[in-house]
Amino acid sequence: MNFDAYARTAVDLVNAPLDDFDDLRAVFNGEHGWMRDEVTERDVPAFRRAQKRLRDVFEFGSSGRDVDAVTELNSLLENYPVQPRISGHDAKDWHMHVTSRGASVSAEYLAGAVWGLSVWLCEYGSARFGVCADDRCGNVYLDTSSNCCRRFCSERCATRSHVAAHRARKRAAVEAKASVEGKTSVEVAETVEVEETVEVEEKAPAPVG
Repeated sequence: MNFDAYARTAVDLVNAPLDDFDDLRAVFNGEHGWMRDEVTERDVPAFRRAQKRLRDVFEFGSSGRDVDAVTELNSLLENYPVQPRISGHDAKDWHMHVTSRGASVSAEYLAGAVWGLSVWLCEYGSARFGVCADDRCGNVYLDTSSNCCRRFCSERCATRSHVAAHRARKRAAVEAKASVEGKTSVEVAETVEVEETVEVEEKAPAPVG
């Protein structure tokens, strides 16, 4: 039974927009693709409630509140109990699923997500539950780095955050220098804009040909 794959379904759910029914259907892919045709509008509220509670688990873990993360997962395990079954087509394909196919879509998907996240916590610790450090993102992730040092959900967010921090430091330095030189706020803004433009141009690739 691949608990890692089940844990990642929890990540997919927390990071998904759930504004409407189409958003919910978009959550299901891969081996969960069949759920797109069986999920109903009635499942949307259940997924939204679970999404919030699963996000709380990641928030608890990333902020060092290990006991709170465990308490919330235990509560979720009671709400979405696991009912293991053997699935497959023949002797070469037998594998375990965590719930009965006869369960509702929300029951099957959420039981797997909660169970996978719970096993992940027991295996690696809640400190491996991450929330993206980019304020404009907020996505969650499972930290698989060797020394538990990951801070962003993706390279894109890491780059964007580092660029923003660099520019903020540079702006502060320019403003401090301008203050000493007695420049006005308008002049400071113009200086910062010029320096940022020059920086972008210097980093732009040279034309080919």
